[in-house]
Amino acid sequence: MKMIYTCFPGGKRKCLTLSYDDGFRSDIRLVEIMNQYGIRGTFNLISAVLNWADRVHPDEIPQVYAGHEIACHMAHHPTSARCPLPFVTQDVLEDRTALEKIVGKPVTGLAYPNGSVSPNIRDMLPCTGIRYAREVGNSDSFDMPEDLLRWKATCHHNHRLMELGKAFLALHKTQYLYLMYVWGHSYEFDQDQNWSMMDDFCRMMGGQNDIWYATNGQIADYIEVFHRLRFAADNSFVYNPSMESAWIQVDNDEPMEIPGGQLAML
Repeated sequence: MKMIYTCFPGGKRKCLTLSYDDGFRSDIRLVEIMNQYGIRGTFNLISAVLNWADRVHPDEIPQVYAGHEIACHMAHHPTSARCPLPFVTQDVLEDRTALEKIVGKPVTGLAYPNGSVSPNIRDMLPCTGIRYAREVGNSDSFDMPEDLLRWKATCHHNHRLMELGKAFLALHKTQYLYLMYVWGHSYEFDQDQNWSMMDDFCRMMGGQNDIWYATNGQIADYIEVFHRLRFAADNSFVYNPSMESAWIQVDNDEPMEIPGGQLAML
């Protein structure tokens, strides 16, 4: 029996992603830093306040966030576990609808406003087209998410950021997949006067050959691609029914690409 491990795109075993909330104009500076070092992330927007002076204006969104992902933060940013479930459902759909009119493609991610979630809300979200949702808090780990609808980040940027970043870079065991996920609000860099920390972090993490730089949604997409692979009973071949490629490692060989719609002998 062959030993088969999943890899990230390009055969990589590490992934870095960022997630920032509320759409303040300070996102513009954050995106510039991220772009400089090739870091990718997801920006969770509140559609009901997009016209406020301190937020990125709807007309600017496609250009400001180009190369990154737009996700929901609910239309009115409610503490949703205190709200009736029909209201929460409607508010998610209202946010999706408004954001999709701006970006011109499906918006299928969410960050829970105020970190507020309940089992009923989590179970309702797939009915609204949401595929993943981020909680607040810090896991202090580099594990892959067990539940994409209760996804907890590695750390807020004010929680052990550089320490965890250095530990992530030092990881070397090839039998694991490692994910570092940083979250926060860009206005906090103005508030705490620590923009230099984020610049230092992105400089340190960028340009690494063994890291896949992805948005939250790209990670969710890739997990789905891998889980759709159809392996022979004896692992002698695999069929990839998705459009996107999947990457695997067989025994101790070099990682191999399984193109979308193709069958590969292993």
